Amino acid sequence: MAKNIMIQGTMSNAGKSLLAAGLCRIFKQDGLKVAPFKSQNMALNSFITADGKEMGRAQVVQAEAAGILPDQRMNPILLKPTTDVGSQVIVNGQVLTNMRAMEYYRRKQEFIPAVLDAYRSLEEEYDVIVIEGAGSPAEINLKDRDIVNMGLAQLVDAPVLLVGDIDRGGVFAQLYGTIALLEPEEKQRIKGTIVNKFRGDRAILQPGIEILENICGVPVAGVVPYVHLDIDDEDSLSTRLDTREVHKAVDIAVIKLPRISNFTDISPLERFQNVSVRYVERPDQLGKPDMILLPGTKSTISDLLWLRQNGLEAAILKQAAGGCVIFGICGGYQMLGRSLSDPDGVESPGLRQVKGMELLDMDTVFEGEKVQRQTQGVFGTIPGVLSPLSGRSYHGYEIHMGRSTGSEQPVQCRGNVYGSYIHGLFDGEGIAQQIVQSLARKKGVDLGSLEAFDPERHKQQQYDLLADTLRASLDMDFVYRILNREV
Repeated sequence: MAKNIMIQGTMSNAGKSLLAAGLCRIFKQDGLKVAPFKSQNMALNSFITADGKEMGRAQVVQAEAAGILPDQRMNPILLKPTTDVGSQVIVNGQVLTNMRAMEYYRRKQEFIPAVLDAYRSLEEEYDVIVIEGAGSPAEINLKDRDIVNMGLAQLVDAPVLLVGDIDRGGVFAQLYGTIALLEPEEKQRIKGTIVNKFRGDRAILQPGIEILENICGVPVAGVVPYVHLDIDDEDSLSTRLDTREVHKAVDIAVIKLPRISNFTDISPLERFQNVSVRYVERPDQLGKPDMILLPGTKSTISDLLWLRQNGLEAAILKQAAGGCVIFGICGGYQMLGRSLSDPDGVESPGLRQVKGMELLDMDTVFEGEKVQRQTQGVFGTIPGVLSPLSGRSYHGYEIHMGRSTGSEQPVQCRGNVYGSYIHGLFDGEGIAQQIVQSLARKKGVDLGSLEAFDPERHKQQQYDLLADTLRASLDMDFVYRILNREV
């Protein structure tokens, strides 16, 4: 049976996901067969496995770092928020239902068998399971029904490393306060703490580390520096969504929808030094971009109404009439059609039908069964500015409740407006480069020859850099002693 180790954090975005990915990479490099696990994930950034199951992006990244294929067992429960108080509940890769937060809280322990079945199955196939918690284990209002932090650690008998984020300040209070709020048996599970995202001279931090170790009775396993890595982010806490400035040859504006999902679709366009990719929430931020991207969303109709109410829809329509390239992905693609209908309240309860932006000749109806599949092929003839994409190979995946008329082709087009259901479309070889070059030519800008980009090679380099950083900053001998139950 597999050994295990769990990463918990003092708060959301403390760095649990990346630290878990880094440990997966290290154990892989050291010759162990390792898999990630997170019992319950709440995120709008999801992925479809080869067998058509949906799972959180963080565990996909961790699986890639471990050198294995993503598997929905690594994330048996995925919550995709649809409103501020409700989520779509996905169990074992398939949609179960929509639930309000209080209903899910009451029923949460019903999902323990699914969690344990997934974990035990992985445990039989791997040497090590690296488990990621969620939020904080010290949420004292939720602890009695916990299945993702200390509740899970108890169920699978996992030792814990507790991570604090020094970049936000107050890391000693974070770590001490979290431990202080735990029950005695929970405290015993914490074998070490980690100070994450440190900038500066470690010597200045040392007196605080010694005091923290004394008052908590737990060793500090390491101080991890703030490091810039090009690795997919899990959710909308990503700092990339705060980018606003335009100062490069080609300008791409991404509409920052309230329920934006799978924003990693845009990552390939962010890797060119002559391209500005910025996120827009108000009409006055739009300016005159070379391309406007409408990304995916978990709540297409309500986000379209948000666009309409705050004036961004009118601004986008004006830009489209002026020749700006518009590209919609999944929910953003659906918005570009003539109409959106939800007769059964599948996606937006109470919003049965709304007019679309009428930039593409299609209508969308939301139905009960979600489309979940990987897809690949070759583009047919694509007209207009992006015609150089014609005949290129593509790959990606689809996750959507809506069915749209005229969506049989991978990319739909009318004039300067394009749309596709395919997430990861820009990851295909040469596709992002060709889009950027096409936008530059339309603008009359010569970018020269853009360097060919190998996304898979780049990804593996980033995972190795993450592992190197952790090896240099964590006491890996101590981590292995924890793993081997010697601590």
